[in-house]
Amino acid sequence: MSHAKPAAGAALPEMNFPKLGGGTLSVGGPRDTHTLFVVYRGKHCGRCKKYLAILDKMAGDWEAAGFEIVVVSADPEAKAQADINEFGWGFDLGYDLSEDQMRALGLYISDPLSPDETDRRFAEPGVFCVRPDGVLQVVCISNGPAARPELGELLDGMTFNIAHDRPARGMA
Repeated sequence: MSHAKPAAGAALPEMNFPKLGGGTLSVGGPRDTHTLFVVYRGKHCGRCKKYLAILDKMAGDWEAAGFEIVVVSADPEAKAQADINEFGWGFDLGYDLSEDQMRALGLYISDPLSPDETDRRFAEPGVFCVRPDGVLQVVCISNGPAARPELGELLDGMTFNIAHDRPARGMA
């Protein structure tokens, strides 16, 4: 079933996710910083672990450029906690991304290939760069784990966009 993809230059819907350790993570709406919002497939995805390890190493660079980092998956709390325990990422991690939220983000949704993979539907990767006014500057949605934006290039481009007050592109 297809659903509308979010438009660059449009507002990201406001969403909240439970955060490991308590509290909530949120995206959308006005805030003081830019947001790097990363949706990953979940504990079952080895490629996600590589991607999030790179993000963890680069987190200070993203924060120095004025970005808050929000990372979330559809995994339940126990699986998200197991990932933090194993990989020790320093960024906050959200969990329980709902199918309604996946659809609102325009993400591709997959069924598990087997019970060994996972026990629920999950979102394929999405990376969003959001301006402080809540508007989507960059939208990267993939239908599989092997295609995601390279984080160094993305940071370089976003730093340029911010420095030169560039608008969102690809709006036609």
